Amino acid sequence: MTFSIPHDVVSRMVDGASAIRAWREHLGLTQLEVAERLGVTQSAYAQPEASTRPRKVTRARIASALGIAPAQLEL
Repeated sequence: MTFSIPHDVVSRMVDGASAIRAWREHLGLTQLEVAERLGVTQSAYAQPEASTRPRKVTRARIASALGIAPAQLEL
């Protein structure tokens, strides 16, 4: 199964953002909003967003909170 990645997300990643950050910003969400969806603190959420390769289970949880497929974070 293939998923599309919006140009805005790709552009943000080219500019240095992680896939997680690029998607969050594309969706117009703050770190706090995503953290609340996950039931964690903002600082706990910020760690995987800044990571170059967060764990697969972490990516899946964040993808669910963002309303996207986990594969869309595996760039």
